[in-house]
Amino acid sequence: MFEAAVAIAEERAAKQHARDQFLTTGIIASGLIEPYVMNSWQRAKERRVGPDRLNSQRQRDVNAETPLTRAAIPVLDRLTEDMALHAVGIILTSADGLVLERKVTDQAILRTLDEVQLARGYSYAEEFTGTNGIGTSLECGRPTFIRGSEHYVGALTELACAGTPIRDPVTGRVLGVVNLTCWVGESDPMQFTLAKNVGSQIEGRLGALKTEAEVALLSAYRQQTRRHPGHVMAVGGDIVLMNQCLRQTLGSADQIALLGNAAEMIQTADGATALAFLPSGSVARLSTVERIAPASAVFQVQIQSTAERSVAVRPSRHIPGLAGHSSSWRRCEQLVEQCCRDRNWVVIEGERGSGRAKLGQAVAQFVSPQRSVRVLRVEKFSSAEDFVAEVEAQTADDDFALVLANVDDLPESAVEQLAAILQAQAGHGWIAVTTDVQVRSPLLHMLVVPHFTHTAVVPPLRHRIDDIEDLVPMLLRELTRGADVRLAPDAMRQLTKLAWPGNVAQLRKVLTETVAVQRSGIIGVDKLPAECRSLARHRLTALEALERDAIVRSLIESGGDKAAAASALGMSRATIYRKINQFGIS
Repeated sequence: MFEAAVAIAEERAAKQHARDQFLTTGIIASGLIEPYVMNSWQRAKERRVGPDRLNSQRQRDVNAETPLTRAAIPVLDRLTEDMALHAVGIILTSADGLVLERKVTDQAILRTLDEVQLARGYSYAEEFTGTNGIGTSLECGRPTFIRGSEHYVGALTELACAGTPIRDPVTGRVLGVVNLTCWVGESDPMQFTLAKNVGSQIEGRLGALKTEAEVALLSAYRQQTRRHPGHVMAVGGDIVLMNQCLRQTLGSADQIALLGNAAEMIQTADGATALAFLPSGSVARLSTVERIAPASAVFQVQIQSTAERSVAVRPSRHIPGLAGHSSSWRRCEQLVEQCCRDRNWVVIEGERGSGRAKLGQAVAQFVSPQRSVRVLRVEKFSSAEDFVAEVEAQTADDDFALVLANVDDLPESAVEQLAAILQAQAGHGWIAVTTDVQVRSPLLHMLVVPHFTHTAVVPPLRHRIDDIEDLVPMLLRELTRGADVRLAPDAMRQLTKLAWPGNVAQLRKVLTETVAVQRSGIIGVDKLPAECRSLARHRLTALEALERDAIVRSLIESGGDKAAAASALGMSRATIYRKINQFGIS
């Protein structure tokens, strides 16, 4: 027993000596160090990880509702009960090393884990913490056991970490890591074996949950097809289900576009309703009727009526204040014009910032240049009652032309009052109302919408991205009052790469910031705001946006030299490369 303890102590001393030697000379002379540990030390050194301290990072938000966490939590709970008398931390991370869950019963090791930021919201990727059971498992793609002085950062040398990657049972993609951490003096090979066993259990549950979700999706789809006589679709993972009615209505290209929109909705937590602009020119409204899991949902699909789609796309002509040559935009523009000429009231539907009210006002002014066309926006009035009173005053004369913007923001009492005014004025004047495709007001659709004979759907900017080449010159003229200013080709190309969640309103904001920097001449890509240099596909938090802007500014100041930009920001090259990729900075 004594001899075994001496041997363990000598091995630890030798590993400590090997680590000190590497940190001093960069040479590893000891044969005690595993090759994957030596490789990790080299990576940590190249990434400028500090051996005496952890790289600084901020605590991030954690998404606790993922397939990985749902599969892992029951397994981790059982293990926590079994290990209640042991000083061990049970850690679950995402594929980028972010700690998603931590379970610890021993207070002493809990305090140590807090001190070294092995806690929810912190990343244990190697670029932050050097060699460790989480980050090194992710780098190697296999289980690792990092003990004592095998850790690169000195603050971790009192710990032993056994980590194993967790893979998707279908694709084989690494989803995260499960890690068991204890005091180095209490570690043994069983810790490594246990970590691998726990990883296998989680992978087994992932497979079972995937099967359960598929069965639940099929059941929900069948229920909806029985209840709903129209178009029904279900999407989840590799499963796509469409009822016969929908398959017969849409061609293959339209079906593919519809699936893309459905997948986009599934990824959005609050995606209840959306419009899909299909290659054939049709518009489909997708409504989520049941979510089975974060990655699966059943949809009802409404295809825009033939009457609304029958407007022929005529050769484009210029209507002051409007710009765009895409067929979806021109069809919408011409439908509103036709309604205005025929004095048919029209609902102009679309996302916020897409130019719905501007479309209604510009078209009505073009059709009747001698008449004043007012836009009444709900948000511009101090109360809903004031808005309704102004609508009543403006419709007192039979020859009125009004655009009522964002009426789905009205409370129910005001909706009832507005409906009464519209009923009294039916057949007189011309009114367009704008509604948000992402907001569903049952009372509005029951009392107000029936007074309008047509619905024009304004496509979001991301679905008519080619129109940017028309919109930018028009907006620049408006913002600079006709100054000689235009975007260089590289700047224009960059704008066409963006997703534009804020639509035309966001484009106007970007150009406003741009001309504040340069009001004449040719504007290059370097003069665009920082948000235009980022192609991130998720909406950034305020802190992430600040971080992105700082990186973009530093890259511009360093002439694109990433190493110099990283140095100026006080971050490693590995970190800035990861951030550039994360934010989609070009």
